[in-house]
Amino acid sequence: MPLDLDSKLVIGISSRALFDLEEENRIFTEKGLDAYSEYQLAHENDILRPGTAFPLVRALHRLNQGSERLTEIIVMSKNSADTSLRIFNSIEHWGLDVSRAALVGGNSIAPYLSAFRTDLFLSANEADVQEAINAGFAAGIICQHKGLPIDPTSSEEQIRIAFDGDAVIFSDEAERIYQEKGLAAFAEHERENARRPLPEGPFAKLLKTLSLVQSRFPDEDMPIRTALVTARNAPSHERVIRTLRAWNVRIDEAFFLGGITKSEVLSAFGANIFFDDQKVHLDSASRLVPAARVPYKSV
Repeated sequence: MPLDLDSKLVIGISSRALFDLEEENRIFTEKGLDAYSEYQLAHENDILRPGTAFPLVRALHRLNQGSERLTEIIVMSKNSADTSLRIFNSIEHWGLDVSRAALVGGNSIAPYLSAFRTDLFLSANEADVQEAINAGFAAGIICQHKGLPIDPTSSEEQIRIAFDGDAVIFSDEAERIYQEKGLAAFAEHERENARRPLPEGPFAKLLKTLSLVQSRFPDEDMPIRTALVTARNAPSHERVIRTLRAWNVRIDEAFFLGGITKSEVLSAFGANIFFDDQKVHLDSASRLVPAARVPYKSV
């Protein structure tokens, strides 16, 4: 009987998001595909170090500990099958529950996201993520930070995912007003529209899917915890709260920071990953927790 991906939380992840492949990427960038392929084949049995998205993948294993598999993690890579053995050797070494892959040999990954019913795509390649966002999928560019502590042997008791609000969970409508007209115009617009739900952003569907997964568990054994970490503050918080209520989705923790730095809040929350559209927030956050930038839709 074929696997029904429609009933799963499907995470597509590039090999460079899952493992530390920065040296290999440098070889590809500076010397080309042939040199990269030769290097990978020569180091086929060398185990790769965990990358930025490794803790999230490890944490997601909790969703498959019961009688039913609730998530599928699929490696989606521009590698060819021939150069992918090192990736699978490393997956096996670290004991990751990942057995499926889309290896497209240099072609675009975006056309395959729908075929795999992908709920979230993570990659270190900005062009691939931009194509995914343009195609209507939740996607993030993994922030690479060498100082980020990653314990590959940790066993996460709970999956913790944090989101920015505008241009991530919600559309960039309010963000554009702030950028174009300033804080006062933004605050007035949100006050006037407090009872009108915000339009959905690229991660709205993912949040709704996570909320549905949460509804299958009792609170005392909840495998996923979510947080909204936004630069909004009162009075613009009201529209956010009413929007989430209208969507009937669960947010476990909400932080309306009004200009306070997000990084220490995210560290205290213990985020396995944080999604934001603003580089200024990600520069500090990515030093403490895994993070990914959500680009604006360009088409």
